[in-house]
Amino acid sequence: MIPSLAILLLISAPSFAADKAENYAVNSKFNRDTVVDLARKLAASPYSPPKSALPDSLKSLSYDEYRDIQFDPTQAVWANEGLPFEMQMFHRGAYYKDPVEVAIVEDGTARHLAYSPTLFKTGDVMTRPLPIDDIGFAGFNLHSPINRPDFYDETVVFQGASYFRALGKNEVYGLSARGLALKTADPEGEEFPIYRAFWIEKPSKESNSIVIYALLDSQSVTGAYRFTIRPGTNTTMDVEATLFPRVDLSKIGLAPESSMYLFSANGRQDVDDFRPEVHDSDGLLMVNGRGERLWRPLANPKELQISAFQDTAPLGFGLMQRDRDFNNYQDLDAEYQQRPSLWVEPVGNWGKGAVVLTEIPSSAEIHDNIIAYWAPTSPITAGSEYSFAYRLTWGQGPQIAPGEARVESTRSGKADGTGNKRLFVVDYTIPNTTGVSMPANRPQAMVKASKGSVSNVVVRDNPQTGGYRVSFELDPTDADLVELRMELKFDDGRKAETWMYRWTN
Repeated sequence: MIPSLAILLLISAPSFAADKAENYAVNSKFNRDTVVDLARKLAASPYSPPKSALPDSLKSLSYDEYRDIQFDPTQAVWANEGLPFEMQMFHRGAYYKDPVEVAIVEDGTARHLAYSPTLFKTGDVMTRPLPIDDIGFAGFNLHSPINRPDFYDETVVFQGASYFRALGKNEVYGLSARGLALKTADPEGEEFPIYRAFWIEKPSKESNSIVIYALLDSQSVTGAYRFTIRPGTNTTMDVEATLFPRVDLSKIGLAPESSMYLFSANGRQDVDDFRPEVHDSDGLLMVNGRGERLWRPLANPKELQISAFQDTAPLGFGLMQRDRDFNNYQDLDAEYQQRPSLWVEPVGNWGKGAVVLTEIPSSAEIHDNIIAYWAPTSPITAGSEYSFAYRLTWGQGPQIAPGEARVESTRSGKADGTGNKRLFVVDYTIPNTTGVSMPANRPQAMVKASKGSVSNVVVRDNPQTGGYRVSFELDPTDADLVELRMELKFDDGRKAETWMYRWTN
């Protein structure tokens, strides 16, 4: 007889003793401060990696064997209860060896969700027996009727270290977020915090949101996170976090995002591929503390690139998938035109720091080679408590104000003539003209280069887009790296995104 989830919530795992999966997400009273208190207590002790307690039969699973272990949807948490969410679990194995504890919170009480092999189904590839002890999970996903009222689509995933992903309506998975970034691109190696345990509040039938608590841990820091998730056309997550550093955190990234950029119309050198573009994101969008809107096209560089955009009290930043035209991808399987953008909106004043963009050379689309996050100027000191909050929006990205101009595309190639001159072509559009007329005159373009020289700056009407095309030539002379910046100035004073670009030889 298959045990119900109500029974599984009460099962413990005595045979695993110190290695058992249940250490944090235990049967207990629960309130808003429970995870904060756990993180504070955990930070007072040296870091101890998770006890794997993974049976030998799971330690050497191939990727195909692991994929053949599927959660049985009839066993989903809250299945057939008429709630706005259902939850399914991921099995441990392959790349996901660390145990993740889960508890369900209802009426102020947390109940441990125990692993059972009866929650999963296997096919012809996975022929090894599944363990019978409570080994925990590798993560979980949430399903909701985001696309149609009679079907629960997968909407949110928490799996692997502190990674998580979400979708807006009619989208497919693309870029990821993380709880925290530590020592990204550091020569000594990056540190990857993990979520050890989750507590998920049971939603009411009338709710349009679900609340998740998470306990973060690593060699350098612990943390308590609270996510309030609202699926929709754009899926939002309100994130509240408190960090408890074990050491001084000088190489830290808040609200980190990871994405993939292989090539586009602006980066097809040495590309041999039938598809015009391959990327989950095509640009970094920022709105700085002064309200200036900045657009930086992404690149797949020959060597590691790190760019830091200094700011005070940023209004937002994120990796965008701006190009939504299937014809520019021609990939029937990957559906890159339906990948979500991810916008970070700080809550409160985040002070001085920088939006850091890391671009890693990559030759395959399976690798996330783009990372963006906020790096505070001042280190977060050991023994302190550091709280911050922000909103994540997964979907189409923030809309531009009526009448304002935004960058639509960037292209470059060899300029006519001899030498090392490059021709840049940047298209602007005014996508939202509700209640606002189009400009009477073309704007002026002002282009600045950190080295070399810029010439032949031309602004033309683009009848194909209803916007403007700006072209110019860059002569880098003997420079190997040139930072470019372009602003559009309209007679009527309307705003336009500032275009930024890093050219490398």
